[in-house]
Amino acid sequence: MGKTLHPGPINKTKKWDPKLWVSPVPFGLTKVKPHHMRDTAKIVWKNRDNLNYAKNIILKGVCDGCALGVSGLQDQTLNGPHMCTTRFNVLRLNTAPPIKPEILHQDIDELRKMDSTELRELGRIPYPMIRRKDDRKFIRVSWDEAMNTIADKMKVLDPKQYAFYLTSRGITNESYYVAAKVARYLETNHIDNASRICHSPSKSAMKRSVGVGASTCNYQDWLGTDVLVFWGSVASNASPVSTKYMMEAKKRGTKIIVINPYREPSMENYWVPSVVESALFGTEIADEFYEVNIGGDIALMHGVMKHWFDLEEQNEGSAVNHEFVNEHVNNYEDLKENVQSQTWDEIVQSSGVEKESIIELSNSLAKAKTGVMVWALGLTMHKHATDNISQVSNLALLRGWLGGKNKGLMPLRGHSSVQGSGEMGADPFSLPGGDYNDENRPRVEDLWNFKLPQWPGDTVGVTIENAMLPEDNERKLKLYYMSGGNFLETMPDPNFVRDALQNLDIRVHQDIILNTSTLLDAKETVVVLPAKTRYEQDGGGLSTSTERMVYFSPEIEGNRNRIAEARSEWQIYVDLAKRVKPEESHLIDFQSGQEIRDEIAKANPQYDGVQHLKKAGDVYQYGGAWLCEGGVCPTPDGRGNLITMDIPDNNKKAGEFKLLMRRGKQFNAMIYGDRDAFNNMGRYDVLVSENDARKEGLEDGEAVVLYNKNGVFQGFVKYAAIKDGNIGVQFPEGNFLVEKGIYENFVEMPDYVTDVKMEKADHFNANKDRQYLEKSIPELEDNPN
Repeated sequence: MGKTLHPGPINKTKKWDPKLWVSPVPFGLTKVKPHHMRDTAKIVWKNRDNLNYAKNIILKGVCDGCALGVSGLQDQTLNGPHMCTTRFNVLRLNTAPPIKPEILHQDIDELRKMDSTELRELGRIPYPMIRRKDDRKFIRVSWDEAMNTIADKMKVLDPKQYAFYLTSRGITNESYYVAAKVARYLETNHIDNASRICHSPSKSAMKRSVGVGASTCNYQDWLGTDVLVFWGSVASNASPVSTKYMMEAKKRGTKIIVINPYREPSMENYWVPSVVESALFGTEIADEFYEVNIGGDIALMHGVMKHWFDLEEQNEGSAVNHEFVNEHVNNYEDLKENVQSQTWDEIVQSSGVEKESIIELSNSLAKAKTGVMVWALGLTMHKHATDNISQVSNLALLRGWLGGKNKGLMPLRGHSSVQGSGEMGADPFSLPGGDYNDENRPRVEDLWNFKLPQWPGDTVGVTIENAMLPEDNERKLKLYYMSGGNFLETMPDPNFVRDALQNLDIRVHQDIILNTSTLLDAKETVVVLPAKTRYEQDGGGLSTSTERMVYFSPEIEGNRNRIAEARSEWQIYVDLAKRVKPEESHLIDFQSGQEIRDEIAKANPQYDGVQHLKKAGDVYQYGGAWLCEGGVCPTPDGRGNLITMDIPDNNKKAGEFKLLMRRGKQFNAMIYGDRDAFNNMGRYDVLVSENDARKEGLEDGEAVVLYNKNGVFQGFVKYAAIKDGNIGVQFPEGNFLVEKGIYENFVEMPDYVTDVKMEKADHFNANKDRQYLEKSIPELEDNPN
């Protein structure tokens, strides 16, 4: 799409800037902050039995943590070594020895006493296992027996009755692609991936607004842009190396604005461990911080645009880039009319931000000639998520921040190669190179040489619900094949999820480690398959970063704790397909990673070039440096689309709070510490504004209960800089309060936003028998959340 190529990494500014320091006291000794050196030393000790292999992964492999795209110690943004404890923490998944047999084959109830963190510490799955109904322990079996158990069941099921799911724990593009092809070869469209519950709305919103489903710009565009805006993103926690880019951007004159309900400490101050100046004195990140209500972002952006249109009436061109809009954008007058119809009272009430502050933000954006909009789960985990992101796109289009240096839209991906999952077709709505539609399907059928199913597949949340359908329903899910993932800790309503997973005839866990969902019963059989990691994958593998960089990570030798019976994930899928439909298995019988990459380049034209990536450090960026370069979008008329929308009704009632779920010392649902290094928040603490706490008569540290019709959460009050009317808990602990079956309108992203009541624990417990169990709570009965 773009003609300009990425220039490669550049040098960072060498001159120190004391104006950016958090404190002249070295190492943040007086601050609540991470202890990177201490934590790194602990990680080294944990990997001491396989230290040389761990070192080789760091020096030669592509990070299997976040989607930043660090290859070895280098990336394509800044020269110099890049290191973070998130990457170091997941090292043990690759270096761990097998689980000891005496632990692995003990009574299942003994294993169930462990949480997922404790199970992870046991080590890796050593060989295929089966646990049939009424078995009290896992039984070691051969690969043949395990695979035949799965294949024999699939042969007798309607393809609508089995599904595939792939998580994002280091899975490569080769595995996503082969899984997508195998699923369709086995005649099912029930295949989904981890992006469903993170950035799937980003793709739908960006495609309707600007015609693309990925970041339009690069991390390098942060450096020196006039303004860098983070919407609902804690980039410093999700992608710690990004703080190095923020620091460099600040040194080059960039203003950083953060919009979030909670004033995240790590987005205010950070100590970048690989930059001496920052490691010593810290770096102030945010220049401006706006605390918005959960679900109030659309209203806030209406307010920004409303003030822009007021400025335009006084001085045309003072806020809107009319040259860009006239040449490259549709629906300007419709959007203007819609925005001007919103009253300031509605905007302030919904957003929770005072008019004066909205005008301040609006002026900051209007004065900026260039800008990059970055967002994450704070915008996507809503039932109106697609509108959230299209509203961000509206701001960028009005300012002309698209298709050039220091301008663009960036959904900040949190997991390595999750961007590639849908682009490889591991998605019910996608095929390699495009959507699952009448235009794209015949092209893929010609390449694959078999017909694709004509019926629509279901997303991950719906497939879980389908496990509870009546036996005679054609979509009653009876077999779920999962590559990684733990729905008990990532999906709403874990109790329902538990029941659904146990109501499957067969459940397959293709994974590196055990987790709590692996230990659940099934009606017939649980099958566990040991997978190789990314660094063990035969022939190496590809991963796609946030900025559309496709990196090659080589197979790394020297693992002292090698799992002899583990197999590359793509090989397992091929084996399954050959057993279920042997008569045409030559159509999916890949023999090498290179063969897969050659076909990927044909199946997805954007990836034409990846077939030439063969060694450590090789990288290819599809689409050039900027998608929509020069403002020309890959839409039918080549123009971007402004999308009109109303302010959503938040449905919150008097006495209720909006619930925010955040990540602490963890990588997604994998927890690495009981306390957040930036705010000392415990796993069961509840972030409450001091103002709200006083109104409720709650003291800091006091036991408190959150409840709604979905569940109960018991924790402890922690005073915090969070917007009044909103409270925060950790993910996934708060999932018990979230209702199942509520989805975003466009892509069926589960809605993780819910309303709760809050009470002193002693009051709640003293009255629950009378007030909460014997009596219904009328105001909760009709609450859709």
